[in-house]
Amino acid sequence: MRAQRRGPTGPAAPGAEGLPFHDPGLTAARVVAQVAALVAAALGAVGLSGWILGVEVLKSVLPGVTASMKADTAVALLALGLSLFVVARAPTSRPAVAAARAAAALALVIGALTLLEYATGRSLGIDELLFKDNTAQVETLAPGRMAPTTAGALMLSGGAALCGSTARLPAWTAQIPGLTVLALGMLRFYGFLYDVPQLDRLGTFRGMALHTALAMVLLGVAAFLARPDEGPAGLVTNVGTTGALGRRLLAAILVAPPLLGWIVLAGQHAGLYEEHLATALLVCGQVAVFTAVSFAALAVGRRVEVAHARAEWQVRQNELLQAFMDHTPAVVFIKDLDGRFLAVNTRWEESTGVSRRHALGRRDEDVLPPEAARHARAADLDMLARGTPVQREDLLGVAEAPRHYLTTLFALNDPSGRPYAVCGVATDIDERVTAQHEVARSTRRFLALLESAPDATLITDGDGIVVLANAQVEPLFGRKPRDLVGGSVHELVPRSRRRHHTALLDAYLRLRDPEPTVVDRGLYGLRGDGSEFPAEVSVSTLQAEQDTLVFLTVRDITERRQAEAERAERYEQQRRIAYTLQHSLMGEPPRLPHLPSAHRYLASLQDPGVGGDWFDLVPLDEHRTGVVIGDVMGRGLEAAAVMGQLRAATHALARTGMAPGRLMAGLDAFVADLAEQLVTCCYLVIDQETDEVTLCSAGHLPVIAVPPGGPARRLPVPVDVPLGVNEPGGGTPYRAVTLPLAPGSTLALYTDGLVERPGTDIDAQIDLLAHALGSALEEAPAGPGALDRAADRLVEALIPDTQAHDDDVTLLLVSLPGPATAPRTGQRARSAADRPEEPAAREPGPEPPPQPVSRPLD
Repeated sequence: MRAQRRGPTGPAAPGAEGLPFHDPGLTAARVVAQVAALVAAALGAVGLSGWILGVEVLKSVLPGVTASMKADTAVALLALGLSLFVVARAPTSRPAVAAARAAAALALVIGALTLLEYATGRSLGIDELLFKDNTAQVETLAPGRMAPTTAGALMLSGGAALCGSTARLPAWTAQIPGLTVLALGMLRFYGFLYDVPQLDRLGTFRGMALHTALAMVLLGVAAFLARPDEGPAGLVTNVGTTGALGRRLLAAILVAPPLLGWIVLAGQHAGLYEEHLATALLVCGQVAVFTAVSFAALAVGRRVEVAHARAEWQVRQNELLQAFMDHTPAVVFIKDLDGRFLAVNTRWEESTGVSRRHALGRRDEDVLPPEAARHARAADLDMLARGTPVQREDLLGVAEAPRHYLTTLFALNDPSGRPYAVCGVATDIDERVTAQHEVARSTRRFLALLESAPDATLITDGDGIVVLANAQVEPLFGRKPRDLVGGSVHELVPRSRRRHHTALLDAYLRLRDPEPTVVDRGLYGLRGDGSEFPAEVSVSTLQAEQDTLVFLTVRDITERRQAEAERAERYEQQRRIAYTLQHSLMGEPPRLPHLPSAHRYLASLQDPGVGGDWFDLVPLDEHRTGVVIGDVMGRGLEAAAVMGQLRAATHALARTGMAPGRLMAGLDAFVADLAEQLVTCCYLVIDQETDEVTLCSAGHLPVIAVPPGGPARRLPVPVDVPLGVNEPGGGTPYRAVTLPLAPGSTLALYTDGLVERPGTDIDAQIDLLAHALGSALEEAPAGPGALDRAADRLVEALIPDTQAHDDDVTLLLVSLPGPATAPRTGQRARSAADRPEEPAAREPGPEPPPQPVSRPLD
């Protein structure tokens, strides 16, 4: 479907009846196209009549001087004129369109066959198909054959008519050929006017007849204007500035140059001037004419712009007026003197149930019930007869229930003072009419609601004087409601707490826009027998005329406080039980005299002391000690249970003297049997005889070592996958590394709860821990409690607020005695054969070197 035509200022605007916008310029263009087509058809009919009747003057305008209109040319002109007349009348019926296309096709075929005859030099038998050519001075070398320019114009006109009748094709496909046909016709007139036959002839062939040329001009005009709202025609037919300028410039171009040329040529033939002066005069005349036309076009454009600006201003004013009316809560309408609605607002639509589109342009009786319409018309006429605004009360309502309205009617006058419209503004006064009844009814409802409230409710003024109280105050305070009215609300507060309560109420009332608030902390009420009770008070305000009313709802929360105390006691009891369970599962690592240690454990506050962190010290023999630390992902009893199982399994496997790599593989198999568990773990064996430590890490954080007198550093240990990641029966082997460890060194093992913080880099936190550990050991005085003091300083440095952490925290410090205190049974280091036996790697490969620094273990 074709898009809705858009005018110069926007989309087509609906009229009073909802019809699309009507452009008179387009209608005039279509009329011109239809008239031109009919005249062209008439010229063809005249020429055909000449052949039928044998009248030479009908065949040629100037017989013997100009060419005659051939019979097939007359038939084609008649068909084309009727075809373009139908196209210009669009929209039309399908049969008419089909007939128009057939007529256009006939003309196109006649022109095409004639051109084919000229091109091939052969006669196809169509030249004298209808009549024998008996015209004098036949110069076409073929009797009955039209001129080549005529044949070409007919073919172009037929194509233009076919394209113009097809809405799917763009308009220019018909308009461009139409302009070409117009130019061919004008060439014949220019040749005749200037006595230059070469402008119309092709070679030795005679050109078209004068009335044939006139018909071609008319056909070109009809084809160009058949669809005036589209294509190039739309540029000159629109009502905007471009259309006005285009029409004037086009008229000047078509008329001024030929007329000036004819005048100059006539003067030259009369011998008034020679050729060069004639050319100069022609140029000067054209410059003068087009300058005048340009200024005239500019004046027209300026007038159009001013008119357009005024129209836009008026449209804007109308939009502002409509917006004002739509945002007015009153019913607003404007009618002309005949009672037709010119404008209504949204409230009028809601009240009547009639849409604005349906109401505009119609009278009262067309949109309102008969009785309401008669009443409204009579009121309008009465106001017009009086000549002054009128107010009246009406009971209105069509779409909604009838309501009382105060309607003001007044006339809208033109600058001369004569009324041209009636405006009505109807304000809803239904509430005012029934105000007293509603107030009384509302008062009764309010009192009933106040009395049915389950809590004691008091209403005071801004000074705290009770103005109203419900019956529930008596069982709560032990005083009757009438005894409280007129007294201060502060008398219901214990004397020792009145200053605090008064300050709270005054602070609330000083707020600019106080919102309803509930306070249940630190408030107490006073009963008539002098006893106190904890209270919850809901306070809100109401601005009534010049006074501020305060609503106080008081509730005894003694039972709630007892329940809260019991619940807090039960929670603390459960927390102690969970904490005891956690420590029983974790156990207490042994105190080894040859290996001093200190540990700290902080439970997460998100769960009652239950987590998945654990650590252990396992004596292996006189010189070797196993140290393990692990973290079960997750929290709660399930994580604690897994932690307990892993701690027991680790302790049992370590006591067998199993190497760290094999021990980690065994734990991995153990965790694999547990459903969806993930565990990080680090196991190391400290050998105080050889001053070495063997470590294996399953996804755990690095161990930090502080040698005596040296800076803290991370031990370079390969980190393998956490426990529970490998598939059963295979996967990544766990690697162990043996590193030298100077006597007097301190090792720090920890879980992620100590160093992991949202929004921080964990590596930076580990570096912070290492620095803090070095500082704590340097500043801690020597003695039995040095490691414990260092552990406390580390926890304070890494977790400033221990009451707000949300993860389990485990820290284990192990210190190797210095050379003076470390037990020794020999001075040589153990060879590879003296160390615990290590199983072969899972995958075949070459044997490791005899004394490796780091090697993978199963």
